[in-house]
Amino acid sequence: MPFSRYAAYPPREEVIAAGRPALALATACLFVVACSHSLVAADTSGPEATMFESVLTASEKDFPPVRTITRGPKCHWFSYYDKFQFDSTQRYVLGMETDFEHRSPKAGDVIKIGMVDLEDDDRWIELGETRAWCWQQGCMLQWRPGSNSEILFNDREGDRYVCRVLDVKTGKRRTLPRPIHHISPDGRWALCTDPGRVATMRRGYGYVGAPVPDAKQFAPADSGLWKMDLDSGQSTLIVTLKQIADVPYPGRDPAKHRHYFNHIQWSPDGKRFLFLNRGEGVGTRMFTAEADGSDIRLVNLNSSHYTWRDAKSILVWVDAYNLVPDDGSLRSDVLWRATNGHQSYIPGTNRQWLVADTYPTGPRRLQHIYLYHVTTKRFVPLGQFHSPPEYKSEWRCDTHPRVSRSGRYVCFDSPHGGNGRQMHLIDISGIIASAADKQ
Repeated sequence: MPFSRYAAYPPREEVIAAGRPALALATACLFVVACSHSLVAADTSGPEATMFESVLTASEKDFPPVRTITRGPKCHWFSYYDKFQFDSTQRYVLGMETDFEHRSPKAGDVIKIGMVDLEDDDRWIELGETRAWCWQQGCMLQWRPGSNSEILFNDREGDRYVCRVLDVKTGKRRTLPRPIHHISPDGRWALCTDPGRVATMRRGYGYVGAPVPDAKQFAPADSGLWKMDLDSGQSTLIVTLKQIADVPYPGRDPAKHRHYFNHIQWSPDGKRFLFLNRGEGVGTRMFTAEADGSDIRLVNLNSSHYTWRDAKSILVWVDAYNLVPDDGSLRSDVLWRATNGHQSYIPGTNRQWLVADTYPTGPRRLQHIYLYHVTTKRFVPLGQFHSPPEYKSEWRCDTHPRVSRSGRYVCFDSPHGGNGRQMHLIDISGIIASAADKQ
């Protein structure tokens, strides 16, 4: 789908999902209109009250094709956006399968693990099952970086959570003693949290079924973040909850409230990682640390979704998409203004293109997925997808757009087709290539 003209809009945004008032925006955004006309700068500035939703739907008829790659009656989804869903060949796409929706997971619930073969009529290939999962972050299913055949996912074994490592080619399987959260770029190390504790504090993001002995403790010194060797299974507690609870917070006393860690991500060079500290008395604080847990820095407050731009800066949503330096200064610079969503840089574009989405907006409850071009500040809408009202609270279905490793595909979760949550695919390679030709 080539694009050939753009229009300027100074939109006003309504942050519905975050529960914030509408934001009046002073900075104009450029919106790409996909069409077959020649390249012209169209002066179609809308009023300041123009909503972000209106900007994204301006060229609805020109959205690129969407390919639904899973089928009902069972539901399929992948969940979070910060891990490898595609194998290195872009042929196999991981996912989870369930035969129910619209309720919290129970200890006895078992869901299936599988992958879609994009070169065989989108055939679903069942690979295993898990008893440790949640609606928003799944079971941390992902391809292991550096491997062409190993996948990882969390499971429950008796009264403890573990990680399964499965070679999809040979069928060889082994078990690691801790549940994983995020894998280092070289595929050697996992950062691990306590998903049982998370579940007691924020439904939809942790696991149920195993005991949580420290659930009522504010910030235990023997819980926090572990670093685990994916080959040997050996692990070390490198950041404790007590450590972080002791970090001062102006006007509050973090030590007097319960804490948990979630949303962890290695930096692109694997030398540092970020993590969110959340709790009843601290809101959300983003910290970073060295790979061994040393040199901890507080880098952002009230953080929402995130992704590393490079080894020295992070793109974080706090009322807008902000670049945050990893230096402890708490500085931030707005990259673009939009409602809250889940952002990822497109591989192979020198960090000039990103994909992001929105929560359901407006009376039609439309979830938008779009590309953003950093240099020209242009938006390219990829689609709008209705989210029925029953998809709410912890079992909502965020689109969580994920990019294939070559940057060709965007895969997302959505129930818009009427068959429950399913996985869908958009080929963005033509859009990126056409944009490069027009510059």
